[in-house]
Amino acid sequence: MKIEQLYTGCLAQGAYYIESEGEVAIIDPLRETQQYVDKAKANNAKIKYIFETHFHADFVSGHVDLAKKSGATIVYGPGAETDYDIHSAKDNEAFKLGKLTIVALHTPGHTLESTTYLLKDENGKDHAIFTGDTLFLGDVGRPDLAIKSDLTKEDLAAMLYDSLRNKILPLADDVIVYPAHGAGSACGKNLSKETVGILGEQKKTNYALREDMVKEEFVKEVLEGIPPPPQYFAKNAMMNKMGYDAFDTVLQKGDVPLQPEDFEALANHESALV
Repeated sequence: MKIEQLYTGCLAQGAYYIESEGEVAIIDPLRETQQYVDKAKANNAKIKYIFETHFHADFVSGHVDLAKKSGATIVYGPGAETDYDIHSAKDNEAFKLGKLTIVALHTPGHTLESTTYLLKDENGKDHAIFTGDTLFLGDVGRPDLAIKSDLTKEDLAAMLYDSLRNKILPLADDVIVYPAHGAGSACGKNLSKETVGILGEQKKTNYALREDMVKEEFVKEVLEGIPPPPQYFAKNAMMNKMGYDAFDTVLQKGDVPLQPEDFEALANHESALV
């Protein structure tokens, strides 16, 4: 079993490479996907699954490009709807990866389709959880980023409370926690600078996991002090949901010089940044 966190400091974002018996799963890949293709090739392995924990808002994911390059299946949680082919996992659905098993635990709250992926080792023992923006080290994800939802942020915060207590807290203390973000991300309020932790430690120190915290108190504390999301969040989330131009195509377009009149027309557009 091989697990590697591929962390990008400027985004405070962690993608994950999991390998067993020549089969690879990538969790929450970044837009530039060649690194995952090259890593699998160097290990004589094949990318089988691309697991997305949710529709990301802070960055454009590389899942669509990576699926085209590798032939891998894109997996989202229950209820996810996209303009491209995916497998929408059922709650507790299991996926085999070599000798490992990855189980989709539906954990709505940050968004409606948010899903935590539980990794079981060769012996079937719970080894790690890839929590996306459901659980961070020291914090939880902000519950106000659902795409076109009729639910209020209070409704989503209540869902997050239930998800944490019904799906995360019952797991063993020695389970490793691999979150999607660390300190510096706008997806939470008080994220730790650490990027890998142990669930037992989070049960002791994470304010959102206190045993004596009732739902009403949780909702109030999680929502208190949340700043407005950056304006680009909604656009990124829609791109991740609807698809986008291939990264290589974007680079090729950027290498084509503009004629002066074309540059002037683009520069005068209200959305242009020169």
